[in-house]
Amino acid sequence: MRFLHTSDWHLGRSLHRADLRAAQAAFLDHLVDTARSERVDAVLVAGDVYDRAIPPVDAVALYEDALARLRAAGPRVILISGNHDSARRLGVNAALVDHAGVHLRTRPEALADPVVLADADGPVAVYGLPYLEPALYVAGTEAGPRPGHEAALRAALGRVRADAAAREIARTVVLAHAWVAGGVPSASERDIALGGVGHVPASLFDQFSYVALGHLHGRQTLAAHLRYCGSPLPYSFSEKDHRKGSWLVDVDAAGIATAEWVPAPVYRRLAALSGHLEELLAAPAHAAREQDFLAVTLTDPVRPEGAMDRLRARFPHVLTLEFRPEGGTADPRGYREKVRGRDDLAVAAEFVRHVRSSDATGPERDLLAAAFAAAVPAHD
Repeated sequence: MRFLHTSDWHLGRSLHRADLRAAQAAFLDHLVDTARSERVDAVLVAGDVYDRAIPPVDAVALYEDALARLRAAGPRVILISGNHDSARRLGVNAALVDHAGVHLRTRPEALADPVVLADADGPVAVYGLPYLEPALYVAGTEAGPRPGHEAALRAALGRVRADAAAREIARTVVLAHAWVAGGVPSASERDIALGGVGHVPASLFDQFSYVALGHLHGRQTLAAHLRYCGSPLPYSFSEKDHRKGSWLVDVDAAGIATAEWVPAPVYRRLAALSGHLEELLAAPAHAAREQDFLAVTLTDPVRPEGAMDRLRARFPHVLTLEFRPEGGTADPRGYREKVRGRDDLAVAAEFVRHVRSSDATGPERDLLAAAFAAAVPAHD
């Protein structure tokens, strides 16, 4: 049995205000092509289809088109909701589209209702575990009264194992949206920690043929049967070195899974540059970065004027700009300590020094003093 494991599409998301719709559409084109060319039996989408509970209309259109084209390519589509999705909205009309070969598993009460596939070696039961909000899911289950991600997943997987045993199906595949211990997070994921504990032990997923994980945005193999495919695009500069893509998974007659990495197309690379403004603008070595999404750190001793506009003349896709002057040291004091006992003019003059790395001139101080005087109400 062959599966294509993908997750964390985050349709509707931008990157520091850069529009990613074309990049997401290109990935979905690639996913459809892969599903067709590799003759997969099912595409497993492990949650966070959308970036927010109420997605923009164009994101919904991308999703709708992707499902139709994936199904037309041949495989079933099995999809769960993640912590960014509205489970109720994503799962609308689930009973109807189930008959069309698109299986939406967004309701906790249906997580032990598998999609049963069959090949020459017999049946495979695929269970979809949507993101389980512990406070909502654990109450009233055998997990007990104390909420937690581990308790929620333990209770859910207990139901899954019981159902598989009752059906006498040995080959089982699970989709889950969770932070499993050993997985390394990125800066772009929403924290799902509760009481300081966000991860669950990998041992919860023992004895399944394959577990398609979603939530963490980097490709990771926690065990041969337990993998994150990560997001198809980098959604923060912490992911600039990630290799994005999907897992092509084969489950043999004995229920043993093997996986091959399928790289996704690179829409635009992410990179970080650091240095003096004039050097960044002139250095031939940076020519290869001119079409990348960039995070730039300027180290000039004095903050250059119009730095962003000048950078974008050469690097049109600069997304973030930070100023860290060479030799500068961070002030460990908090804001209240910095301003204690100082008048408005002293605080403003210190701000000028912080921004420009030089003191305000006499005329500048006079202008600041006049501005403060004009801002004071007449009755004061």
